[in-house]
Amino acid sequence: MEITFFGATREVTGSCYLVRGKDVTFLVDCGMFQGGERNRNAPPFPFAPRDIDFVLLTHAHLDHSGRIPLLVREGFQGKIYATLPTIELCRILFYDTVKLMREEVERENRRRRRSGKPEIAPLFGEEEVEKALELFEPVGYDEIAEEKGVEFVFRNAAHILGAAVLEVWGEGTKVVFSGDIGQFGNVMEGSPPVIEEADFVVIESTYGNRRHKTLEETRREFAQVMQDAMGTCGKVLIPTFVVDRAQRVLYEIRLLRDSVGLHCPVYFDSPLGKQTTDIYLKYRHLLSGELERLHLQDDDPFGFPGLTYVTTPEESKALNDLDHAIILAGSGMCTGGRILHHLKHNLFKATTTVVFVGFQSRGTLGRALVDGAKLVHIFDEDIAVRARIATINGFSAHGDQEDLLRWVGYFRSRPVFLVTHGEEEIAEAFAQALREKGFEAIVPAFGDTLDLPRRTVVAVPRMPEKEDIVERLEREIQKLRGRTLTQESEVLLQSALILLEEAGRRSTSADELPKDGV
Repeated sequence: MEITFFGATREVTGSCYLVRGKDVTFLVDCGMFQGGERNRNAPPFPFAPRDIDFVLLTHAHLDHSGRIPLLVREGFQGKIYATLPTIELCRILFYDTVKLMREEVERENRRRRRSGKPEIAPLFGEEEVEKALELFEPVGYDEIAEEKGVEFVFRNAAHILGAAVLEVWGEGTKVVFSGDIGQFGNVMEGSPPVIEEADFVVIESTYGNRRHKTLEETRREFAQVMQDAMGTCGKVLIPTFVVDRAQRVLYEIRLLRDSVGLHCPVYFDSPLGKQTTDIYLKYRHLLSGELERLHLQDDDPFGFPGLTYVTTPEESKALNDLDHAIILAGSGMCTGGRILHHLKHNLFKATTTVVFVGFQSRGTLGRALVDGAKLVHIFDEDIAVRARIATINGFSAHGDQEDLLRWVGYFRSRPVFLVTHGEEEIAEAFAQALREKGFEAIVPAFGDTLDLPRRTVVAVPRMPEKEDIVERLEREIQKLRGRTLTQESEVLLQSALILLEEAGRRSTSADELPKDGV
């Protein structure tokens, strides 16, 4: 058996692992690339979808699930195993992604028609989503399932509702796929599972080089940020993922209303907001003890006076007329969704506060704001950034290095760890932390294959990245400046110019491919 890594390698998004055995081929996750990597979502896949027997899906977040409809469009016909909450969340997220992609493609095609460029199409539509949803097969937590000689169990990952750590057995080998691991004792889903035996572990490393603040520190920090924001009499914008993070923020605002008297109208501006929160309430028995205690009191942990769910575009636009409000809207990394409209209308105001409550991938607008950008580009318009930018990492649904190492410490065997789902320097730092604990740790690159019986990684030949090639060309051109060219060198440069022009014609710019809309 072997594993080939086709996503979330030295980066945070695009989770997709291809597992091949003697008589079986299956995927663990098939997620979207986000941020600066989103153009990689367009087909073809680096494998034949028709050859995939089944998919094991760790959870509903689009960077793990978002390309499943595209996989179906390209020929996949097998089962997709997931927990029931994951299936319900995927349903609403997939249809919302279709809507957002359609809107993005319509805007892009208007620009293309004006410039005479060919039009583009979304990655997939409702038809592919409907076909994908028909293929889902629910699996309960801790239930042993089997297909084509492969056994697997879903364990509660304490990341988001329905998220799972996978234990997979095949051909005499056990592999654990961490998916995304939550914090121990987290407010929403409790603690991740204790697993003691494995031969190999594919482990995430999103926060593998840092430590979150404690719950008490995080709540004090959030209270201070919100109280300071209330003093400006402006808006508080909270870019948030509609699944889990939004519900956590609603719960924390509810607590602040009781503890410090935070009384300000709160708007959850998302057509999915009410649907998602209702799913959380439906499966509240899978949430933490802290939230279940409220259930015993017949109390809604995510509801309070002054909260309004905003569904229609007209209701969303009406929020522009408000001077003072707390607005939650997606997407969490500001790559699309209604948060972009709110940022466009409020970033330039010094009275605005933007509170980030989740990881921001490289290449996203959210990352640019967190990194201190003073000018950003939204909907073809340059927007000055005068708003206060705050970051609360303690609300993350991902465990930090301490959580990850604690989870690792429960393994009695000495598995090989394959470190994924982290930016390169973070993944490498976490791999080193594992090595210091006495474990063997490997950070695979895209396309690398792990041969399980031989415990070796077969690396694919690396081609220089496009940016590296352009930088090398620029350096060589700079060297030529001020030099006297011979006739022979001029001929060579003319030939090089012809090749560069042809390369430009065959290249695709970042705005010429459909975006993932998440």
